[in-house]
Amino acid sequence: MLLALAGVTGVGKSYYKDQLVEKLGFEKVKIITTRAPREGEKNNEDKIFVSPRELQDLRDTGKIAFEFDLLGNTYAYTYEDLHSDKNTVFELHYDTIFDFKKVCPHLCVIYLFPKDIELAKDKTRQRHLAPLVEQDRLLEIDEHYKRITTDEHLRNQFDYFLYNDYDQTSEEAFLTLVRKLIEEKDI
Repeated sequence: MLLALAGVTGVGKSYYKDQLVEKLGFEKVKIITTRAPREGEKNNEDKIFVSPRELQDLRDTGKIAFEFDLLGNTYAYTYEDLHSDKNTVFELHYDTIFDFKKVCPHLCVIYLFPKDIELAKDKTRQRHLAPLVEQDRLLEIDEHYKRITTDEHLRNQFDYFLYNDYDQTSEEAFLTLVRKLIEEKDI
């Protein structure tokens, strides 16, 4: 199963992705990016950090299945990762879902809503990003939240919606849903 997690910055996508790896044996799909690593990020763990030239080499050899630009950087996924037989998980930027589903019609997407948008903003501020990057992320949260709450066509692209209240109940609801999806896949 190829599972994507979507939602505003700070909603807990990375946390839940880690929970799927730890508790349900999923593997992370590693996104390739031309973005510089943030403090504490290690190459080839969650992300593969490359130069624009290295990304072009991957394109030239036909390894890139999907790519997009976000906040001045390019992000990409390989064919191998997107068409694996394993249970895999990654984070999906909401704005890419229309094109992504063309490349991966088998993709299952869970959209995570924050119970309180201000909590997501606080989580983003706790990352201690560079001031301009933080400002861009906070503006993107507002734009994203407005769009997902008003654009029915966009909402219809997602398979499931869950609220994250940053508590044990939210985590249990998330894991229960994914267990159900795995069972249905295996039937």
